[in-house]
Amino acid sequence: MLRLTALLCVLPTFAFAQVEQGTSHAEFTPNFPEQTRAAALNETSVGVNDFATGLVNPWGIAALPDGRFVVTERPGRMRVISTDGHLSAPSEGLPDVWDQGQGGLLDVAASPNFATDQVLFWTYAKPVDGGAVTAAARGVLGDDGALTDVQDIFVQSHPSRAGQHFGSRIIPMADGTVWITTGDRGAGDDGTLAQDITSTHGKVVRIMDTGGVPASNPFVNQLGEDAVWSYGHRNMQGAAVGPDGALYTIEHGPRGGDELNKHIAGGNYGWPLVSYGINYRGSDVGDGVAVLDGTEQPIYYWDPVIAPGGMSFYNGPFADWQDDLLIASLNPGALVRLKMENGLVIGEERLLTDVGRVRDVEITQDGRIFVLIDDQDGAVLEVFIDE
Repeated sequence: MLRLTALLCVLPTFAFAQVEQGTSHAEFTPNFPEQTRAAALNETSVGVNDFATGLVNPWGIAALPDGRFVVTERPGRMRVISTDGHLSAPSEGLPDVWDQGQGGLLDVAASPNFATDQVLFWTYAKPVDGGAVTAAARGVLGDDGALTDVQDIFVQSHPSRAGQHFGSRIIPMADGTVWITTGDRGAGDDGTLAQDITSTHGKVVRIMDTGGVPASNPFVNQLGEDAVWSYGHRNMQGAAVGPDGALYTIEHGPRGGDELNKHIAGGNYGWPLVSYGINYRGSDVGDGVAVLDGTEQPIYYWDPVIAPGGMSFYNGPFADWQDDLLIASLNPGALVRLKMENGLVIGEERLLTDVGRVRDVEITQDGRIFVLIDDQDGAVLEVFIDE
């Protein structure tokens, strides 16, 4: 795998052209001018260094308050990375994972109170009768790197043997709730469970961090699955809480139509009724429309796709990036930066376009930037901004 210390040439703020993306697969007109193909931001000069190597398909990374990190490997291993990049042995105590297709050990996040409770949260493909489901668990990370007091806090119904679209990201909040994103698990172009609120496929799920459902969820005491916060999603592999306190997610479209969404309680985000892309076989998604009454529009979409992974909002010392959204791109592979203003995307930049499949982005409390390279010879890279 190619790794580098790269320098990209440099001017501040904006250019006038769009980011070079190629020909669109679909012929939709955006619902508003800023919804796609934003103006290209002028290039930022960045460098990258290997921080930790020797990982097999790393999927999620979480910074700990003492400067260490926890990283997941999709085959079913969790490791602690020391402050100098040394990898621990795999943590003991994890549940079995379904390591097939896109399944395996997925995201990891530290409790907001990790300094005192040592609690980690993670998502994974859980083997059950009939195949696998997306699940979330919690456990206490010991000084020896082992996990204890492990318990599932969320397990889907409707198992499937399909190997795709598990999601999934997890965000524990200071109020004791947890956000979880899931995929539709649809085989081929089908994802009909995403529209069924009696299922947690293709949903944003909101639960308590010990399990159970908050009384403030939109579907409580209504017909349906009361853990659901929003629905109509295809495969959300990125989630972050923005500077405005709202939940933002990013999801894979089919051929075209990757979406960035801002979430509202009870919102229907349209899949598989609407999309700004087309099916892989070239046919229309649903009735071939991108706008439908009763469904929410994405803030931004890509066609061709970026195949998004994890994402984070930047809060660090480099002023020009403040509150910008950094997104991992698996294909064509990059770190994608979006500048937003008044809820709209006003600029886009593609960085690290030759480091491989970027699966996740983590920004530490002091503003350091780390990305995961999803590869059999995977790595954690630290990104440096040349000011």
